[in-house]
Amino acid sequence: MSISVILRKHPYGSVDAAEAVRHALGAAIEDIPVSLILLDGGINAAKKGHDISSTGYLSLESGIRDCIDMGVKVYTDRASLKEQNRDAGDIIDGVTILSSSEISEIILNSDTSIIF
Repeated sequence: MSISVILRKHPYGSVDAAEAVRHALGAAIEDIPVSLILLDGGINAAKKGHDISSTGYLSLESGIRDCIDMGVKVYTDRASLKEQNRDAGDIIDGVTILSSSEISEIILNSDTSIIF
């Protein structure tokens, strides 16, 4: 069994991003192959140097790093980076940038997808 956890929403303002990271980590703990796929506003969860001082939220940057350390494959979409005015240098090391078609293949080859 393999899972794709897809995060499309910005990292702060709702619990969706935190839940996506939590689900990815939970699958990794259970030795389930998991891909965390960051699309649209979700790519901002992998941005280096989160400034959360005025948000009341905990940083998801460390959660993304924990995912990578636990063996979760973390991907972001090149087109989403462009749409969010980000480039590869803005993204945490260990996050793989792929084309939309490569992201589609990962999702198609997963047994289950969870979308946040």
